[in-house]
Amino acid sequence: MFSLRSADLRKLNSLTKYPSIPTHHALDPKNGGLLEEPARYEGPVIGTEKVDGTNGRIILLPDGTWLIGSREDLLTASGDVVHNPALGIVDALRDLAHSLREHGSDEVIRVFYLEVYGSKQLPAWKQYGAGDAAVRLFDIADIPLDHYDWDLPRIASWRQREGQRFAGEEALNLAVKTYGMDLTPRLFQIDASALPPTIERMREFMEPYRHTQVATFGEPGLNEGIVLRTPGRETITKARFQDYERTLKRRQKAG
Repeated sequence: MFSLRSADLRKLNSLTKYPSIPTHHALDPKNGGLLEEPARYEGPVIGTEKVDGTNGRIILLPDGTWLIGSREDLLTASGDVVHNPALGIVDALRDLAHSLREHGSDEVIRVFYLEVYGSKQLPAWKQYGAGDAAVRLFDIADIPLDHYDWDLPRIASWRQREGQRFAGEEALNLAVKTYGMDLTPRLFQIDASALPPTIERMREFMEPYRHTQVATFGEPGLNEGIVLRTPGRETITKARFQDYERTLKRRQKAG
């Protein structure tokens, strides 16, 4: 029987970390700018708002317990009296973790990946309101329990090879209805052929989505960018305003 009390937290942390999302146009290793090499998509493409906050994890374990983590570290577990207050993640997610505990499974480690944003502990909080933390779900993964038996190098290799399998759009929409959460805003769904191929045209395409749709108070500020994904979540990339603007400015200076 799985038990949090005897579990190897290093394994659980590594198994449940969220992978980095590649940029939609490839990054130039020489200067960090973008290259004219867009990602390849086929069929429908969903665009979602890239909320400018910090990643949080709620990890439901087979014994009915839960953990909360940041992108890199585990911050607290069910029953803890003291928690790591980093970036206000635990304060924002503790009640949700408690309510989700009954939706775990004895066959998998279920992980909810959420954007915590708007808190005064985060740099971009003024873009969203008065400084109150808010939460949006952006991915869910079920990790087979037998992966926990692997050693740390094998877990890291599996994760770096994008071994995690994430819920598709239909499952995400069902989850938010079932669990009483909200998804990151869905901005559009288009055919892959409508995605602009060049950096300049991609920046123009992004402009109507420049302002956030999840402001908690006052006028909506600027968002970070757009996340592109297929409905089944087989392919996912990010397009950040900052990357495109920096690349185009560099071109103007060079030209």
